[in-house]
Amino acid sequence: MGFTKKEFEFLGEIGVGPDNLGGYVDGKWKATGPVVSSVNPSNNQEIARVTEASIEDYEEGMKACNEAAKKWMSIPAPKRGEIVRQIGDALRAKLEFLGRLLSLEMGKILPEGIGEVQEIIDMCDYAVGLSRQLNGSIIPSERPDHMMFEVWNPLGIVGVITAFNFPCAVLGWNACIALVSGNCVVWKGAPTTPLITIAVTKLVAEVFEKNNLPGAIFTSFCGGAEIGQAISKDTRIALVSFTGSSKVGSIVQKTVNERFGKCLLELSGNNAIIVMDDADIDLAARSVLFAAVGTAGQRCTTCRRLYLHESIYQKVLDQLIGVYKQVKVGDPLEKGTLVGPVHTRASRDNFEKGISNIKSQASILSLGGKILVGGSVIESDGNFVQPTIVEISPDASIVKEELFGPVLYVMKFKTLDEAIEMNNSVPQGLSSSIFTRKPEIIFKWIGPHGSDCGIVNVNIPTNGAEIGGAFGGEKATGGGREAGSDSWKQYMRRSTCTINYGSELPLAQGINFG
Repeated sequence: MGFTKKEFEFLGEIGVGPDNLGGYVDGKWKATGPVVSSVNPSNNQEIARVTEASIEDYEEGMKACNEAAKKWMSIPAPKRGEIVRQIGDALRAKLEFLGRLLSLEMGKILPEGIGEVQEIIDMCDYAVGLSRQLNGSIIPSERPDHMMFEVWNPLGIVGVITAFNFPCAVLGWNACIALVSGNCVVWKGAPTTPLITIAVTKLVAEVFEKNNLPGAIFTSFCGGAEIGQAISKDTRIALVSFTGSSKVGSIVQKTVNERFGKCLLELSGNNAIIVMDDADIDLAARSVLFAAVGTAGQRCTTCRRLYLHESIYQKVLDQLIGVYKQVKVGDPLEKGTLVGPVHTRASRDNFEKGISNIKSQASILSLGGKILVGGSVIESDGNFVQPTIVEISPDASIVKEELFGPVLYVMKFKTLDEAIEMNNSVPQGLSSSIFTRKPEIIFKWIGPHGSDCGIVNVNIPTNGAEIGGAFGGEKATGGGREAGSDSWKQYMRRSTCTINYGSELPLAQGINFG
C-alpha cells in the first residue's frame, strides 16, 4: 500500500513506504521491536511508521556480521574500494530523493539536505582512492640483514552510532573508511530519523547483493538506547564510533573502555568566532549568519559564541541584527527558507528553557543576558523558533554550555590574548575561527598559544568542513577524528614487523645474550 499524501509519494523511489521494517539482518529486512512513527518537524505529523529492531534481532545480525567479517577482510583493499565506488554511484542516482527525505524528516533546509547526501557521496569517492593507499612505513633496522616495517590490517567490525543532526554524512565519514579498510559495519541510526537509515541501507544493500557478497557486511538497526548499549558492550565490535552529547559519550566511552575496545567520539561543540578590528566586516557578518543559524543552530560546529573587538563591536552587531531580521524561517522544503524547524518538540522546549535561563542571567547586572533579536518560539504546529542574538558577559555560566539551537552569545574584547583565552575557556573544543588580515595574528591563532580546538579556521565560518581534512575536536568534544587526512588509521590495527633474512641473531641495543 502506498502513501495517501501526494507529498510523500517520492519516498517510494528510495524504498520507503508507510510501514517499514527497521532492521537489516543477515541480508534480510527484519524487525520485531516496537513500532514508532517518523515525524515531520515542520508540523509534527506522521510521515511513516517503523518497526524497530529488538535485542534478539541485534544478536542475529551480529552473528551473521561476525561471519561475514572473515570474508570481507580477505578481499583485496582495491576490490573493496570498487564496492564503495558502486555505493557512491547508487547514492548519486538518488541524491535529490534522499536530500528531500533528509529535509522532511530532520528539518534542515533542502540545499543542506542535498548537501549532506553529497557529503557521503564525496566520502565514497575519497575512500576509493584511499583503498590503494593504506600504506605502512618502512623503518631502517639497526640490525644487519633485518627488515622492519608496518602492516595495517582490518579491525573486524566497526560500530557506528549516529545522531539526528547529520544522520547521513556521519555514517559516510565512518562507514566508507571502515569498509575499504576491510571492516564490516554495524550502524545504529538516530531513533528520530529512521527513514533515512532505512533508505540509505537499502541502497547499500543492493550493491552488496549485486556483487554476490554477504549482506551482513553492512548491518543496520533502527532503535533506541537498548541497541546503542548492546553495541557499546559487544566484544565482537572492535571500534565504536559515537556521535552525540558529551554526557552520553562519556558513558559510551566508559563502557567500551571496560572491555578494552576502541572508541571514537564526536561530541558537543561550543564554537566561537573572533572578529578582530582589521577584519572584513561584511565577510565576517555573512560567515556568522551561516555559522549561527544554519541547520537551525543544530550542527555540532554551529557558532554559539561571537567575540567582537570593542572598536568594531557596535558596527558588526548592528549589521548582524539587520540580517537576522530578514532571515526567513519556515518549511525547509520551500525555496527561500534559510532556517527550518528544530528537530523535535523536546528541542523546542529546550530552546524555551534556554531563553528562560538567559533572562534569569539578565537579573544579575554584571552578567547581562539582553536579548537583542529573536528569543521566542514561533506559534505553529511545527517546532519553529526565532534565530536569537544575546548580548551577555563572558562570565555568565550559560556561555560555557551548549544550547542546541539558533542562539548566539555576543561579547566584546580588547586584546587578542583576551579573545583567545575566552575562546579556550569552555569545556568543549571542536571548532573555532578568527577574522583578520594580519599574518602575525593568523599564525598565533593556529599555533601553540592559539585556539585549542580540533578545527582552527581563518576568515571562514566554524561550520561547513570539507571531507579532506580530519574532522573532530579536543577536550569534551571527545578527541576523535573522522573523514580525511590519516583518520583511516583508527579503523585498522598496526603491526610492527621485523624479518631476519640472515643466518645470525644480532639483538637490538647491542645486547650480547650468551
